[in-house]
Amino acid sequence: MIALTELAAMLGIEVRNETAGSCNGQAAGSDRSRAATALDLQPDPVIASVSSIGQAGPRTLVFAEDPASMTAALASPAAAILASPDVGTESFAQDAGKGRKPVLICAQPRLAFARAARLLAGPLATPGRAPDIHPTAVVGSGVRIAVDASIGPCAVLEEQASIGQGSVIGSGAVVGKGVIIGSRCHLYPRVVIYPGTTLGDRVIVHAGAVLGGDGFGYVRDQATGEYIQFPQQGKLIIEDDVEIGANTTIDRGALEETRIARGAKIDNLVHIGHNVRIGRNAVIAAQTGISGSSGVGDNAILGGQVGIGDHAFIGEGVILGGQGGVLPHKTLKGPGVLFWGTPAQPVKRYLRQLGALGRLTRSSKPGGRSSAPHDAPGDE
Repeated sequence: MIALTELAAMLGIEVRNETAGSCNGQAAGSDRSRAATALDLQPDPVIASVSSIGQAGPRTLVFAEDPASMTAALASPAAAILASPDVGTESFAQDAGKGRKPVLICAQPRLAFARAARLLAGPLATPGRAPDIHPTAVVGSGVRIAVDASIGPCAVLEEQASIGQGSVIGSGAVVGKGVIIGSRCHLYPRVVIYPGTTLGDRVIVHAGAVLGGDGFGYVRDQATGEYIQFPQQGKLIIEDDVEIGANTTIDRGALEETRIARGAKIDNLVHIGHNVRIGRNAVIAAQTGISGSSGVGDNAILGGQVGIGDHAFIGEGVILGGQGGVLPHKTLKGPGVLFWGTPAQPVKRYLRQLGALGRLTRSSKPGGRSSAPHDAPGDE
């Protein structure tokens, strides 16, 4: 539990006696930011957790991004509200004061809410204590386990593996020979990490994920038709602050490396082939498949069930919609540009083609008519 004023300071939200809390450059005394704050109330509220407005309790923090949610938050039992200046907080200030509920104004309340949740959850392990190794865990020779680390039941740490400070290895997880895991990482149950893999700091890997397995690379004997595996002896590098979803698989490089850059977020059931490079803060939704030697640029967003052929590249900031397909050796460019369909193309062009196809189909039916050029896809 954390006092609200302390939590606000940890979030970088400035709280003043001028009945306003502000962050991200919002002036504390401006008309748009005026609202009740923790300093208007005695005693300072204590926050134990975050919650939705519907599940709020007397020690929970909620957030509001529009007038409707702000009204509901004020009427809730929540201890405090994170709110956007766009909700018209000035008009709510009097109600907030009457309800003795502090409102902290922040340009990105959803982001502040997420950060507050992390702070309130506390560390994964107790700082300063000796490593906690379950008696059923198997620890090979030369394994290094830092202070504060926790090794769960039936976990296997093969020889020369290294577990960083405060990291948690879940039950049944397997950490291969020589694998390096940084500080404050969390491997959930049944994660498997092959030799040749390195994890940075604060990496989260959810249950059932497999990291560093052999890539799908084979050479065909033209004489016999037999397939022989191409050497898969490269590395897999996962940088800091990456999160990897349940049952996702990421292959090691063939002769070089596969790399997932800092801050990337990967959903459940994603497959990433050998030699792929994923950029910083890229987001990849479930059931996406990325073929070998492809790349995804910084801040790109891939929707669910996207398919990317080998040696393709998704440029920085590109948004590729669900079930989009990128052919081998193709490149998509344009920060903020939304691509859709297979083969993927800018969404406006895709919708024009879809509309033209619909008109053509209707006009080709017996007794059908040609649709007007302005008809949108799906019009009858």
